[in-house]
Amino acid sequence: MAAQNVKPVDVVGVGINATDTLIRLPRFPTLDSKVEFISSTVMPGGQVASAMVACQKWGLQTRYVGRVGDDFAGELQRKEFEKAGIETHLKVIQGAASQTSFILVDEPSGERTVLWNRSAEMTIRPEDIRREWVVSARALLVDGHDTAAAATAARWAREAKIPVTADLDNLYSGIEVLLEHVNFLVCSKEFPARLTGEKDLLKALPAMQKRFRNRIAAATLGKDGVLAWDGERFHYCAAFLVETMDTTGAGDIFHGAFVYAQLARWNLKEQLAFSCAAAALNCKALGARGGIAPLADVREMMRSGKTYPPSFTSNDFKA
Repeated sequence: MAAQNVKPVDVVGVGINATDTLIRLPRFPTLDSKVEFISSTVMPGGQVASAMVACQKWGLQTRYVGRVGDDFAGELQRKEFEKAGIETHLKVIQGAASQTSFILVDEPSGERTVLWNRSAEMTIRPEDIRREWVVSARALLVDGHDTAAAATAARWAREAKIPVTADLDNLYSGIEVLLEHVNFLVCSKEFPARLTGEKDLLKALPAMQKRFRNRIAAATLGKDGVLAWDGERFHYCAAFLVETMDTTGAGDIFHGAFVYAQLARWNLKEQLAFSCAAAALNCKALGARGGIAPLADVREMMRSGKTYPPSFTSNDFKA
């Protein structure tokens, strides 16, 4: 695709896609036991891929860059991206297996356990990305799995003054280089301690933000909501209360919603509330993308005020 033919989009995502087999269980199995499962369903997922689907559904124009194998899972991903209307740049690796996951969903709670496999051939490389795909977008979303490619895209975005959001859940080789180019770091609750060695989140988030000079350093906390540090003060949003079927993909949809809210130019409080509401509603259905709700439903959830008991209070943020 020649540079002059690259159309502008709202957001570009560089990161993983995965094909999930969701196995619903009446209870989580113990060691050396047998459990009859309720259902087994194959559905598309993956951090950045699912976030792009959410953004597209909410009216943004999206672009996705990633890899798949020449197998059933890869074909499923291609069809789902096409169905969603997403501009895709998928490198198909002949003879390779796409990333797959087996996800055990505990029916009583909706909580999930993920068993996943990703071959080295699915690693997105810097040469898989073109600069014009990145700089013709208004925002970039990356995850931390393929740090060399993500860091390359993030550097291009920062040079073009395009905001970069990162969805990080683990320490991967080269993650520090990526973090130097990230504006909005929205990570898992375990990530700050893994990176800084500081177990107290109220200390770890400021330490990360100061070290890498991110505009925002935040951690998603499941039923405890989200906590963000902007360099001067903390911002907290409790998780919205829903009848949970499956928590798979809640973080992915949170990140898609966060990018959407950024581009809408809402303040940080609204960004966090919108993201929490969208993530909660996704938990009402099966699969990483099964419950992506219309914008009107997300806004109604925000207005409802129905949340889990707050994990943090104003006293927690006092020096």
